[in-house]
Amino acid sequence: MKELNHLSDIYKNYDTFVIDLWGVIHNGMKLNPKAIEAIEHLKNNSKKIVFLSNAPRPSSKVINFLLKLKMDRKYLSNVVTSGEAAMYAINKNQFGKTFFHLGPPRDTSVFEKVKDNKTDLKSCDFILCTGLFDNYEDDLNYYKKFLKKQISKKLICTNPDLTVHRGHVEELCAGSVAKVFEELGGKAIYFGKPYQEVYKMCFNSNEKVLAVGDNLRTDIKGANNLNIDCIFISDGVHRDEYKDNSELDSLLDKYKVKANFFQKELQW
Repeated sequence: MKELNHLSDIYKNYDTFVIDLWGVIHNGMKLNPKAIEAIEHLKNNSKKIVFLSNAPRPSSKVINFLLKLKMDRKYLSNVVTSGEAAMYAINKNQFGKTFFHLGPPRDTSVFEKVKDNKTDLKSCDFILCTGLFDNYEDDLNYYKKFLKKQISKKLICTNPDLTVHRGHVEELCAGSVAKVFEELGGKAIYFGKPYQEVYKMCFNSNEKVLAVGDNLRTDIKGANNLNIDCIFISDGVHRDEYKDNSELDSLLDKYKVKANFFQKELQW
């Protein structure tokens, strides 16, 4: 893996840039100015930019969030989310009709069209997991007890990420609950990175693609699954797992992934 000082050194080799949002473009609270500058240069050079996020919400909600962070709308013509991919399947009753929503109230937009099918845990066809309950957002033991008797049902996970950093604070994501469910013996079905289905919404097979992300389990693993080049952003979700750049190759070996390049943060 090679350290990449400037995206400008390699951008001409690619048609399409599939870029993660949380951990690359923003930290949940503010935009990363260097990353925005890089996006501006890619746009000015007529490159296709797709923002691919494991947000458990429709793309429109994520776009609104980015606009609140003062991101320019001109960059947001291609935003794809794991929530959007899950929404298509849920609207078609792909996993049954009735569901129990496991997650915070802010994620209800993902099932807006089928909200009348929402029911209690006991009688549902499947569990729709978009995150953790607000009252138990850092207590995975609670979910072990809560889900113990439900492992005969499928759990649909709309965000495979285990954690994110909001500013400097680490928060659990839906993927952590899905992992608990699997450890109990249940079957979880995931939407989003690193699973190939969501990438079909991003680019065609004839495009030369570069993926950019900070999560080895999802962004980089997803790029590996698709056999596309990628940049690992090292000052993201894994920043507390290594001391200096000499340890990065070992870190990637630990997660059984490969990256072509790394940058501390995305910069032109």
